[in-house]
Amino acid sequence: MRLSPPLSSGPAPRNAAPRGPIHRFTTGAVLLLAISMPIVAACATAPSAITPPAGQAAYPIKHIIVIMQENRSFDTYFGTYPGVDGIPTNVCVSNPANGQCVKPFHDSADLNHGGPHGQSNAAADINGGQMNGFIAQEEMGRKQSCTDPFNPECTNNSAQPDVMGWHDAREIPNYWAYAQHFVLQDHMFEPNASWSLPEHLFMVSEWSAHCTQQGNPSSCVNALQSPGTPVNGALKQPDYAWTDLTYLMYKNHVSWGYYLDQGFQPDCADDQMACQAAPQKVSVPGIWNPLPNFDTVKQDNQLANIQDVSNFYTAAKNGTLPAVSWVVPNGKDSEHPPALVSTGQAYVTGLINAAMRGPEWNSTAILLSWDDWGGFYDHVKPPTVDQNGYGLRVPALVISPYAKRGFIDSQTLSFDAYAKFIEDDFMHGQRLDPKTDGRPDPRPTVRENASILGNLLNDFDFTQQPLSPLILSPNPPPGPASQ
Repeated sequence: MRLSPPLSSGPAPRNAAPRGPIHRFTTGAVLLLAISMPIVAACATAPSAITPPAGQAAYPIKHIIVIMQENRSFDTYFGTYPGVDGIPTNVCVSNPANGQCVKPFHDSADLNHGGPHGQSNAAADINGGQMNGFIAQEEMGRKQSCTDPFNPECTNNSAQPDVMGWHDAREIPNYWAYAQHFVLQDHMFEPNASWSLPEHLFMVSEWSAHCTQQGNPSSCVNALQSPGTPVNGALKQPDYAWTDLTYLMYKNHVSWGYYLDQGFQPDCADDQMACQAAPQKVSVPGIWNPLPNFDTVKQDNQLANIQDVSNFYTAAKNGTLPAVSWVVPNGKDSEHPPALVSTGQAYVTGLINAAMRGPEWNSTAILLSWDDWGGFYDHVKPPTVDQNGYGLRVPALVISPYAKRGFIDSQTLSFDAYAKFIEDDFMHGQRLDPKTDGRPDPRPTVRENASILGNLLNDFDFTQQPLSPLILSPNPPPGPASQ
């Protein structure tokens, strides 16, 4: 396989036309506590045209870190960021409770509520492309007889619907600083139109399914809302028999770690009492920790790769990060309403600081995103790939010494692009394809090969001088208003 030619040198210009006046944010203006930490590194070189051995990186990126947060739409975090496909000027959404049309508004609250975000809610929010069902769904969720605010079918009680609210550097200065210094993707869509469990299944396997026979991938059928149903009444846990990314990694000698922030586990639509009684643990399968239920992980004796997040900090410090790391939060750190925005930002900042301070920063790419839209407003109609998605648009950033500084990537992307990048970098472009991966399953689409899907290589310039770390305070002062 011949690798792609080197990308052009020098930071690329923004590729989306500004909407309204552009507001410049210097590092000092956005984050008074930002520290530029010098590094010593050889100049980056373009990838070699020689195919490396299996398991070795094809690009200068030897460590891919996927940080997956929770339940925010692109517009609610970056809808007013300069130059993006942001919130239209004259948009409003009807509130059926009072007949008023509500415009997007600045929300300074640290605690947000959002709305229902299951499969049916996604369809209602999108409403055939009109993107006007958000307040109606939030109102409906408030009327449910729900005791758990984390239930994806419910809305946490609030005096005023807040799904039309947006934040900027006043509330999330670190996220805006990462966008300014690295890459912001303004057309990243969740891979399927549903809630957390299906999204995390797609993140590690490119499919969400229900299997009727234990250990039999051919028995698996498409399932977007309730893939976590046990195989039969005799089993307490579902059996994910289809093929996941760790199967390809094992075959290709690619190291991986799934780092879990242990604690409270939200969004347990199928069994609320069991969810609250069983905290999120590395040994306990859950909505954000699906890998223990995959046959391949058990058969390959890799259950120990699922570990506490403290091991991520240690590996980053010691220079022993695996080739691929997934890092997922607990309920408190997740930004999943009603978790605090500031708490989630502090947690993410700590993860990124750890990677940047470590000896492997110069060969690292951090892919930061939010698993679904959480009921919050977004104005962009998702494109259709197959019966599963795409879902709604979510925030996403690429943070790396080789990221194009200040670049807005407007390619059509989903988390499928993460899998594609991992496969291209470490596995010679192999795919989770039933025809070629040696373990057939009846998934409807090889999502990494979708013609509409962009390529993360667009976000890198391997010929540029590597960017220095951007060490930020986990508790920064507010930045300036965007408008």
